[in-house]
Amino acid sequence: MKSFVILSSLALFASAQAATLGNMLKRSGVLIYDCAIPGTAALTFDDGPNDYQKIIGDTLAQYNAKGTFFVNGNTYHCIYDPKYAESVRYVFDQGHQIASHTWSHPDLTKLSDAEIHDEMCKIEDAILAITGAKVAYMRPPFAAYNDNVISVAKCRGQDVVIANFDAQDWNGLTPDQTNVLYDNFVATNPSTVLALQHETYNGTATEVLPYAIELLQSHGYKLVTVAECMGNEPYQWVQAPVSDLSSYKCT
Repeated sequence: MKSFVILSSLALFASAQAATLGNMLKRSGVLIYDCAIPGTAALTFDDGPNDYQKIIGDTLAQYNAKGTFFVNGNTYHCIYDPKYAESVRYVFDQGHQIASHTWSHPDLTKLSDAEIHDEMCKIEDAILAITGAKVAYMRPPFAAYNDNVISVAKCRGQDVVIANFDAQDWNGLTPDQTNVLYDNFVATNPSTVLALQHETYNGTATEVLPYAIELLQSHGYKLVTVAECMGNEPYQWVQAPVSDLSSYKCT
């Protein structure tokens, strides 16, 4: 009888996991420019892990806000470097969402399907090893996508996230100039905010972020992850992370 109960429990668990994955695959491949839930704001940060990632995570936490980090595997830093792997795990444990920004930040529209799969697979494996989470969202570098990119993302169980607001920190704007962009955008009273910025800039982490949080919260927005602003799960599944990453390398 005991073995029957155990087997029945395992079967129920497997069935539930399969159902979750099935639902994920049904909705994956969606192209997202705006949040689905009115009154939500999702602040997103590209190109990490970087030295400002923990600062961003802590600042969000201080305001009882959540953010989403679209990380690379080997662009500015190797994600398996102990310092940066620990940083990714740190913000994950804070409840922020970790998502894919590909392994090496290429323009995916210039790659073959096989090359797109490879770029996505390697960063997915890294995030899974570090956090235990199988990503359900990705952002293509340069916001560049075509039918092939969407198709591969769908095949891999992921939605494709762009944005309805670009902070343009990548374009040489000062924090004050970016804050003006935020002011002007919020003044239009958008139903939702899906903001793109980069965690690689000190000004974004230490000046723009606190300003944006206070601005958005003062206008009644709830600062959540991309998954929360879409009303969906952040990951395809979550398991135990790899305990020893010493054998994991970027090259």
